[in-house]
Amino acid sequence: MATFPRKSDFPVSRARYFLEPGPIVLISSAWQGKTNIMTLGWHVVLEFSPSLVGCMISGGNHSFEMIRRSGECVINLPTTALTDTLVGIGNTSGAELDKFRRFGLTAAPAHRVKAPLIRECHAHFECRLHDDAMVDRYNFFIFEIVKAHAAATPKHPETLHYTGDGVFMVAGKVISRRGLFRPEML
Repeated sequence: MATFPRKSDFPVSRARYFLEPGPIVLISSAWQGKTNIMTLGWHVVLEFSPSLVGCMISGGNHSFEMIRRSGECVINLPTTALTDTLVGIGNTSGAELDKFRRFGLTAAPAHRVKAPLIRECHAHFECRLHDDAMVDRYNFFIFEIVKAHAAATPKHPETLHYTGDGVFMVAGKVISRRGLFRPEML
């Protein structure tokens, strides 16, 4: 006889505890000679080719207008080494300070967009706005990744996943079931 975990009611407002879609990222942007960085947890891969990713960027965020006007950004993937930095970035506004300088991060030129890469991050995804049909109603941007860069090692970096209440889970442990997949599903 199977046993099942005992469950109790859970507040729907805390669903992110279980459903957060992916690792915390740092979004860098540029507009009219200024740059900014924001911490973001609300993103989702939408398509593989073209490579599309959706990001929910709050309309009250300084980066919102910079990205809306420029139509581009870089999604930078930090590791646990930047935990305190990404919290600090999330707690400050780029309208009031230069986050690259304040947090000691290194801006590097991107190849296909004007927004800078953050050199301390494990990977960078240069993005151009692909579809803004849901921006006015939901603050949801759909970007096409036009260039990607990633460090060769570690292959599976320790990334942070926000669960709310100032708590993160760390991803990085690898469990392979490659042999169970049909080849066309890999």
